[in-house]
Amino acid sequence: MNVSRLGGPTLSLFRIVIGLLFALHGVTSVFGLFGGNPVTGAAIAPGTWPGWWAALIQLVCGALVLTGLFTRPAALLASGSMAYAYFVVHQPDHLLPLHNGGELSALFCWSFLLIAALGPGSWALDTLLARRREVESAPATLMAESSSIVV
Repeated sequence: MNVSRLGGPTLSLFRIVIGLLFALHGVTSVFGLFGGNPVTGAAIAPGTWPGWWAALIQLVCGALVLTGLFTRPAALLASGSMAYAYFVVHQPDHLLPLHNGGELSALFCWSFLLIAALGPGSWALDTLLARRREVESAPATLMAESSSIVV
């Protein structure tokens, strides 16, 4: 069995699950669905710093990573927001994530950094759009190459 061919689909499944979970965190805080914000049980008031903005990043970046569209920039922004959450919200209480409640922040931060570094995988809109651009530019490249041949 050739396991190297499983890399793209495996990375895609990882990206999809992480993006879905992150987007659901945003949905709970922005819209108050699925039990609302874990702290209050309701939606966060629009524009509230930093909670509402963090929830908006979770919703938008989670949806982008889930679909594989603008994956690397969205994953980088999501990773940075989770690093901020860890160091500003959780880490002042205690150094270790197990003691300060920052496990999810740390896991999301490193997961999104991995996605930003490795890319979206083979099942992503970014990959589909890149293939489409290659196909559209291939005839133009072939025309240019054939016209430069001197007989």
